[in-house]
Amino acid sequence: MKREIQLGKRMVGDGHPAYIIGEIGINHNGDIDVAKQLIDLAKWAGADAVKFQKRTPELATPPDQRDKMRETPWGYITYLDYRYKVEFDEAAYREIDAHCKQKGMDWFVSVWDLESIDFMEAFDTPCYKVPSAAMTDHEMLRKLKKTGRPIILSTGMSTDEQIKASVDVVDTDNLVLTHTTSTYPCEPEELNLRMIQTLQEQYPCPVGYSGHEVGLVTSAVAVAMGACLVERHITLDRAMWGTDQAASVEPGGLQKLVKYIRVTEQSLGDGKKRVYDSELPSLKKMRRVQ
Repeated sequence: MKREIQLGKRMVGDGHPAYIIGEIGINHNGDIDVAKQLIDLAKWAGADAVKFQKRTPELATPPDQRDKMRETPWGYITYLDYRYKVEFDEAAYREIDAHCKQKGMDWFVSVWDLESIDFMEAFDTPCYKVPSAAMTDHEMLRKLKKTGRPIILSTGMSTDEQIKASVDVVDTDNLVLTHTTSTYPCEPEELNLRMIQTLQEQYPCPVGYSGHEVGLVTSAVAVAMGACLVERHITLDRAMWGTDQAASVEPGGLQKLVKYIRVTEQSLGDGKKRVYDSELPSLKKMRRVQ
């Protein structure tokens, strides 16, 4: 059975080029101009889509974290106040929607609570992403399934049993699973890329990879191991303020990553041995016994 799903204008899965997502997340720091620059960066680098994060801060912020104080570009404020500072409203998302359409770029969001789903249904995005932090929220999964849009389900911080329970809720007909380790940044020995193949063996849906490592090679390796989708955080500058910046890819790095992935796809072949025409001169010159 062919594993594939349609995301926007692209088919994603077996036999199709990897769908490359620039995860903007909250690396815009609440600045719509920075968000637009990141969209432009993703388009320039050859990515297929960008992704943001949508929260209702008072719902998505754990109660024991809301009143904790932290240093921010807006001063020494509570964590809840900080969450409001980096959250875009409907007008901002209308600008994002228009900018992406102008650039011919798919965009969508990770949703972190039920109200965010209602908010996003006003936009015709190609899918929803479920972040690892919300993977076990079955009420949210049921609501997402009712939208009829494809779901990308991230599996960080989760056991095999938790993944199975969540997949049972949403079913596999309209689903992409993404392997990830939710450490920012993640050390190579904890990437566990073979889990991509494990998920492929366990579930009849496309499987992708959401990476939080420093460096590019391992994300291309994920494609070689069967990932049909690759998501990496992107930033204008890793020195910018924000918790995700250090695990993000800068402009030149994203362009290289797209190139590495496309070269990896070209090099995999079909696994059938043949003698290429380009080998014939070497065959004639170097083989003693025909």
